Amino acid sequence: MVERKSKRRPGWDEYFMGIARVVATRSTCLRRQVGAVIVKDKRILSTGYNGAPAGLAHCEEVGCLREKMKVPSGSSHEFCRGIHAEQNAIIQAALHGVSISGGVVYTTHEPCVLCTKMLINAGIEGIYYLEPYPDTLAREMIKEAGIFSKQMEMDGSSATGGSLGF
Repeated sequence: MVERKSKRRPGWDEYFMGIARVVATRSTCLRRQVGAVIVKDKRILSTGYNGAPAGLAHCEEVGCLREKMKVPSGSSHEFCRGIHAEQNAIIQAALHGVSISGGVVYTTHEPCVLCTKMLINAGIEGIYYLEPYPDTLAREMIKEAGIFSKQMEMDGSSATGGSLGF
């Protein structure tokens, strides 16, 4: 008889966040690698990572304007050649005619205010993230819009304890 090792099967939230973490490995940002996965009914609708627009030189090749200008995290997003992961996921869905309304986003970092506004208008109903981001206005807008938002720990449990189920 062959003995099989028992592996713990990840829950859906862990599974999708794990995919977001893999998506982040495609990032070409020198400051922060971010991945996002938009899901509805336990199906992946779109993914995105942060980096320069298609066809343009990556920050890895030309350097980071924000670093050169000493722009602190969470401010002056216009001084960046990159598109955020959440923005890329929304754009990819739009390019391929996929409605993300009613979906949930799993992202490695809490969305900034620019991404938050886009997620609100795209009809996203939930946000799971690993790393917090210093953007109070984004948090206030998420709350005002009635969007569910929860920080996850690296093992997939919520920051406040317990497993997540949306």
